[in-house]
Amino acid sequence: MAVDVRYIKGVGPRKASDLSRLGIKTAGDLIYYMPRRHEDRSRIEPIEKLKAGEIATVKGKIVRHGVWKSKKGVLIYEMVVSDKTGSVHCVWYNQPYLKRHFAVGRDIILHGRIERFRNLQLAHPDYEILDREDDYSASVNMGRIVPIYPLTANITQRYLRSIIARILGENLRHVKEALPTYVRARHKLTDIRFALQNIHFPHKIENLRMAYHRLAFEEFMVLETALALVKRKRAEETEGVSHEVKGHEIDIFTRMLPFKLTQGQMNALKEVEQDMRRPKTMNRLIQGDVGSGKTVVAMYALFLTIRNGLQGVLMVPTETLAQQHYLSVGEFFMPLGINVRLLIGSTEKKEKERIKTELSEGAIDIIIGTHSLIQEDISLDKAGLIVVDEQHKFGVSQRSMLKKKGAKADILLMTATPIPRTLALTAYGDLDITSIKELPEGRQPISTFWVEDSRKDKVYKFVKEEVAKGHQAYIVCPRIEEEGLEELSSAKGLFENLRKNEFADIEIRLLHGRMQGKVKESVMRDFKKNKISVLVSTVLVEVGIDVPNVTVMVIENADRFGLSQLHQLRGRIGRGEHRSYCILTCRPRTEDAKRRLEAFENSADGFELAEEDLLIRGPGDILGTRQHGLPGLRFGDLIEDRGILEEARKEAFELVEGDSGLREERHAELREAVIARYKGRMKFLNVG
Repeated sequence: MAVDVRYIKGVGPRKASDLSRLGIKTAGDLIYYMPRRHEDRSRIEPIEKLKAGEIATVKGKIVRHGVWKSKKGVLIYEMVVSDKTGSVHCVWYNQPYLKRHFAVGRDIILHGRIERFRNLQLAHPDYEILDREDDYSASVNMGRIVPIYPLTANITQRYLRSIIARILGENLRHVKEALPTYVRARHKLTDIRFALQNIHFPHKIENLRMAYHRLAFEEFMVLETALALVKRKRAEETEGVSHEVKGHEIDIFTRMLPFKLTQGQMNALKEVEQDMRRPKTMNRLIQGDVGSGKTVVAMYALFLTIRNGLQGVLMVPTETLAQQHYLSVGEFFMPLGINVRLLIGSTEKKEKERIKTELSEGAIDIIIGTHSLIQEDISLDKAGLIVVDEQHKFGVSQRSMLKKKGAKADILLMTATPIPRTLALTAYGDLDITSIKELPEGRQPISTFWVEDSRKDKVYKFVKEEVAKGHQAYIVCPRIEEEGLEELSSAKGLFENLRKNEFADIEIRLLHGRMQGKVKESVMRDFKKNKISVLVSTVLVEVGIDVPNVTVMVIENADRFGLSQLHQLRGRIGRGEHRSYCILTCRPRTEDAKRRLEAFENSADGFELAEEDLLIRGPGDILGTRQHGLPGLRFGDLIEDRGILEEARKEAFELVEGDSGLREERHAELREAVIARYKGRMKFLNVG
């Protein structure tokens, strides 16, 4: 199974290089290479019954063939095939060499779409030359249900089918059964050899269904077993920080707040407090809609760790968000004598050195920063808590590096991009998850509209009307500058145009990521003070800018943004006492884009939009190495197979609960499968 494909008959170094682009490097990869669909070529149609537009399989005898040139100079190889009922023409363009592969009188089987061009014809059909009357019955290309695989350059369907069929014939008996017998019996799952044979070359559609169900269940169960092992290992740890929490810490904290917490926030505070009491590392994800008040939960956790004489760390993806947190967190904690400092890329060198020294000496209580906190010479040995905001914007390696710096610290992850249930069970299946779904009192509903580009003049007129009332507006563009020939709004171009025309009498400014830190900070400060009425920006405003006086957000070329990002942007408004408006301007080019915009226009629920986004875009690389360190799924579909996923997860977690090291003999093969798939990818994976 681990044999390099180079050494498989019919492959060699050149084809091995081509196959590697499909992720196929071993014999096992070939066996587990999933067809994207199947074609039923088992029914042979009489030629007299063929109809234009249908896809059909026919069998007959070559009665004549040859090459001719069209009026445009294209060389066309044409073959006429007949059975007892009639004849059909077959054509291949620019493939005159095919003439030497065929001969009059040979039996052949063909499959393709029927067209009518003078005569009934098949253009570029798949074919199989037959030597005997019943040859097609043993074919992997005709006379059966045939697999259709994802391909790459220099690899054809016929070639891939032939080597997979050969590998199955030679190696299928060596494939081990990973799922325990009692699990297969409980869920009526077929054995692995039957499943692998029939996922490629099923004898009937029902066999294909059974094969897919079995393989999807196994893949989900191996993944969920790995996640269950990680979670169990963390639960057994005694190396974490045990925070002492006195009786009324929550009451002390909440009395200092200028607002009342929602029930969702209170529940989150209690769950975090309970985690931090334990002498084990907290690994909790707080997910909540935009503006649901996740930061207050993080502030309480920081409050607890400081009360225990430890340091708190808050890492965020952008300098803008870091500065925003520094202002709000600092404003809350500094009156209590708590030293809050900011460390970002634009921090001056002397100041950076001073902060590093104070950190190592324990003089700083809370450090807020960006990727700068991951630098080698930053000491976080005294950290009791590490908070990562907008955690999905960091790679798994970056989060891991930060964790190593505070080896025993509790970990609190936060995201304003709600995670669909199926993804929560997979990519985040080893974490404890808290969801905050309520919005704080006083948040105004946001009216969302999608308008065509042709009505932009009316949109800008509406912005001016809001500004005249003393309110402010964002105008968000997908890029900073003009690029290529695409008709996309650029922040710089739109700013210059609006400044000279529609908004010539309004204070309008530009904000984007390439501006110097001090310039960005100055623009943000002036905008918060209402010295700027309209801010033209890139998605830099997606997180980190909180201005209650803003009542309008215009998103240019809105079809270029995903649903989650649109929702994040919309969350920047509606934070004050006035009614707010989010206006999308674009001319969507695809049905998926229209569907996204319609969903966004009709829903303000981030959790609902996250599910819809998953349905529209599909899971994609959600289990990819960049974010989660996990290999992608080969069989299971997170959308279509969520029922199978939940069954597999239940079995996996119950199994690990009873056999935490997979030491029982009946779990030996599952243990091997988990190690083979995930060893080295999950820090705490430790079985046997």
